[in-house]
Amino acid sequence: MERYKHRLHAYCLMTNHVHLAMQVGEVPLSRIIQNISFRYACYMNRRRQQVGHLFQGRYKALLIDADSYLLELVRYIHNNPVRAGLVTSPDQYPWSSHAVYLGNGTVPWLATDWVLSQFAEQKQRAVALYHDFVMQGKDDAYQKDFHQGTIEGRILGEDRFAEDALVKASQKVVRQATLDRVLQVVCEQYKVCQADLASSARQRRMSEPRAIAALIVREAEHLSLTSLARRLSRDLSGLSQAASRLDKRLKTDTGLTEKIEAIKERI
Repeated sequence: MERYKHRLHAYCLMTNHVHLAMQVGEVPLSRIIQNISFRYACYMNRRRQQVGHLFQGRYKALLIDADSYLLELVRYIHNNPVRAGLVTSPDQYPWSSHAVYLGNGTVPWLATDWVLSQFAEQKQRAVALYHDFVMQGKDDAYQKDFHQGTIEGRILGEDRFAEDALVKASQKVVRQATLDRVLQVVCEQYKVCQADLASSARQRRMSEPRAIAALIVREAEHLSLTSLARRLSRDLSGLSQAASRLDKRLKTDTGLTEKIEAIKERI
């Protein structure tokens, strides 16, 4: 993706809020949002012949690793009206950029090229694959990561991406337990490597350390099971169920409880 250039990749206008997937260049995002808010407020006040504030509260911004999450974020945004019960399909909602992706109308300030290029080089084929991709997420539930991020409540990406972003912003990295550290300590405790945890082979001895990692990550507000599932190439629901089963065992297995507490202290 081009750097230092503003591009809007997706939008969805809801009844009382708006979702935007925006690539920001050199001008700060706060200035862009302020400009949009001011212009829209002026337009609505003229139309309704009123004065005063139009928007309530400050905008919520989340920095994401586009290479890893942008496609899923665009799908999540375009399916927001479905999750809200406004329509049964994103194709039925006229106030989002989904229709533009399908070729129904044009919006000069919307950039669809990068997203579509991830599906196919030929435009018609890319649109068809994009549509299938969006429809596959039609029944997906609320995803916390797209609202709170995985790092400090404002970044969605792996640890290295987050640290690079904070360094570039000249901000101090708050040292919390990272996903890397959780996996490192768990692997050292069980004398295995991360490749073993991510192995597709059915090894019963891997089930407990994977479940412990999942339980620790689930309890940490700044970490997410989604990231752990990606790292270990495991199914998200499977990790969640494993963590729940382990949590029940802790009520009767004092030895396991002590082991997990020792792991948490090292982390």
